[in-house]
Amino acid sequence: QVQLVESGGGLVQAGGSLRLSCTTSIRTFSTYAVGWFRQAPGKEREFVAGINWRGSITDYADSVKGRFTISRDNAKRTVYLQMNSLKPEDTAVYYCAAKPVAAGRDGSDYEYWGRGTQVTVSS
Repeated sequence: QVQLVESGGGLVQAGGSLRLSCTTSIRTFSTYAVGWFRQAPGKEREFVAGINWRGSITDYADSVKGRFTISRDNAKRTVYLQMNSLKPEDTAVYYCAAKPVAAGRDGSDYEYWGRGTQVTVSS
């Protein structure tokens, strides 16, 4: 059974940093793209960042561009989301998801999902 497990969430003050990790059991992980999504209470899930299978193409939502960085280590089957200059509006449950080859902004295109990790940014 394929699993994606997020970790690294927590409580941080505004302006602080967190690094989220998404570790997967997908055997052919090096052929999969990964996206990070988030969902705040009362809001719809939204795309945050994505990275293609090689790590050569990344994409970011405008709201996080310049503050968040997505990267991957295929040998460790792990994708990271470095989040700097965090704002209270970044508070949400963060999910990672995987799909073959190319990342995209539509969550319905993703094949596998993790259970999420809570990020809370206090003002």
